[in-house]
Amino acid sequence: MATASQWIQGARPRTLPNAVAPVVAGVGAALHGSSWDDFSWWKVVLALAVSMSLIIGVNFANDYSDGVRGTDDERVGPLRLVGSGLASPGSVKAAAFICFGIGAVCGLVLAIATAWWLVLIGAVCIAGAWFYTGGKRPYGYAGWGEVAVFTFFGLVAVLGTQFVTTGRIDWVGLACAVGVGAVSSAVLVVNNLRDIPTDAESGKITLAVRLGDARTRLLFAALLATPLVMSLMLAIATPWAPVGLIAAPLLWQAYTPVRTGAQGPGLIPSIGSTGKAMLGWAVVTAVALALG
Repeated sequence: MATASQWIQGARPRTLPNAVAPVVAGVGAALHGSSWDDFSWWKVVLALAVSMSLIIGVNFANDYSDGVRGTDDERVGPLRLVGSGLASPGSVKAAAFICFGIGAVCGLVLAIATAWWLVLIGAVCIAGAWFYTGGKRPYGYAGWGEVAVFTFFGLVAVLGTQFVTTGRIDWVGLACAVGVGAVSSAVLVVNNLRDIPTDAESGKITLAVRLGDARTRLLFAALLATPLVMSLMLAIATPWAPVGLIAAPLLWQAYTPVRTGAQGPGLIPSIGSTGKAMLGWAVVTAVALALG
């Protein structure tokens, strides 16, 4: 039986910045040019609950699906509950759907209070979370994982937060979504870079497997540079926006293991550093937009 600590490890807390950063950035985009009196803070709390529930749910779903397929048998990364035999597949699958259920309830409240069609978007998000590694033809095994992360934890999460709190979306929100989505995708890129040997052997053809080691490292660098470009673009909206460039040292720290050719376990620190850099950029950018 897995302990509480092992269940927490199985939830992969290092990925939580992927859930928090888009909501923070969405709040910043919403506050830019809006009256504080018109801002719905309770909706921010629900949007954060949806985002966190989905990312924890997808982590458990991946643990379950990869575990029953045998993909995790030789992994070198974080603890896998099913692959290690610490928890039964059924219990991990149940944990995933409990998280999806929490996210669905919170999302339903937001939809009732904002717009009914958000229910459809929420359903697509949950389906995307499950079929990433679940089902007969998981799209994560065909190299589409980074696109999904960019879409769900970039575009949907940032613009969704902006919309439910203010009733609008604009190019400022889109720029924030692109910046956060790119770095969120970079977290998956470096994770899959680490796993190229084992994924290729098990038949999990991720984008990293398709591109190969060298080109995956170049992709990682390009994704890390994207939020800095967005900071410069957002200067059109407010002169405060370039303050987001102070995240550059954090992004460089995240890039260092990849740049220096680290392999396997040596790439694990880059996963956490990338998440911290993303959250740092989102916070600073949100403050800049709120001030502007």
